[in-house]
Amino acid sequence: MIGWSIRQGVVLCRAFRTTALMVASYNGHSDCARELIMQGADINLQRETGSTALFFASQQGHNEVVKLLFEFGASTEFQTKDGGTALSAACQYGHSKVVDTLLKNGANVHDQLHDGATPLFLASQEGHVTVIRQLLSSGAKVNHPREDGTAPLWMAAQMGHSEVVKVLLLRGADRDADRKDGSTALFKAAFKGHNSVIEELLKFSPSMGLLRNGSTVLHAAVMGGNHKSVNLLLGANADPTLPNKNNELPADLTKSDRILSALRPQILNGSS
Repeated sequence: MIGWSIRQGVVLCRAFRTTALMVASYNGHSDCARELIMQGADINLQRETGSTALFFASQQGHNEVVKLLFEFGASTEFQTKDGGTALSAACQYGHSKVVDTLLKNGANVHDQLHDGATPLFLASQEGHVTVIRQLLSSGAKVNHPREDGTAPLWMAAQMGHSEVVKVLLLRGADRDADRKDGSTALFKAAFKGHNSVIEELLKFSPSMGLLRNGSTVLHAAVMGGNHKSVNLLLGANADPTLPNKNNELPADLTKSDRILSALRPQILNGSS
C-alpha cells in the first residue's frame, strides 16, 4: 500500500520517495515549488530512481523552476540509477534554455550514462541542433563514443539527422569512426537510405573501401534497397567491382532491376 507522510512541511510518498517538490518541479509550478522550499523541502532529495527535483524540471523543460532550484542550492551532480543527470535529461529532450541555465550553474558537459552516452550523444540521437551547438561551444568532445564504440556522428547518421551530421562534421567529427561492429556513419546511412545524410558525409570524402566489418558502403546501400543511395555513392566513385569478405559484389546482393541497371554499366566499365 502506498503511504504518505508529512515532515517539516514536506509531503513524501514513501513508496518511491517522491516529494511534493518533485511533483511541482515536474509540472512547472514555480510558485508551489517556492512555497514548498520555504516550508523546508529538501531540494536535493533523491527519488528511489535517483531523480531529484532539478532532474524533473530539466527533463520537462521548466526553466523558471530550474532557476528557482538553483537559487536555493540545487546540485547538478546527482545521478539516476542509469547515470542520468539534469543536463543529460535536458539535452535528450532538447530544452536549450534549460541547458544554458544548467551549464551556467556548473553542470558537467562530460557527464556520462553508465553506457558511456554523453549529453552530446543524446542530443545527437534526438536531432537537437541548438543543444548540440551549445554543448560543443562548452567543450563537449565531438568524437567521444558510447561503450559500444558508437560516436555521436554515427548515431545522428543512423537516425537521419542531416543537419546534426553537418554540424558535427564541421566541428571535427571523425567521418570514418566505426563502432565495435566495424560499421561507419556512412555505412549506416547508406543501409538506412538517409540520402540527405549521405550527401553531407560525402562532402568530407569518407572511406569507400572495405571496412572493418568486411563490407563496403555500396554493399550497405544495395542491401538497404534505396536506388538513390546507390546512385549517390556511385557518383562519388564507389567501386561496384570491389567484393565483400564473402567475395560478393554489391550486385550479388539485390534482385532490384533498378539498382542492377545502375550497377551493371559501372561493372562493365570497370572491367573493360
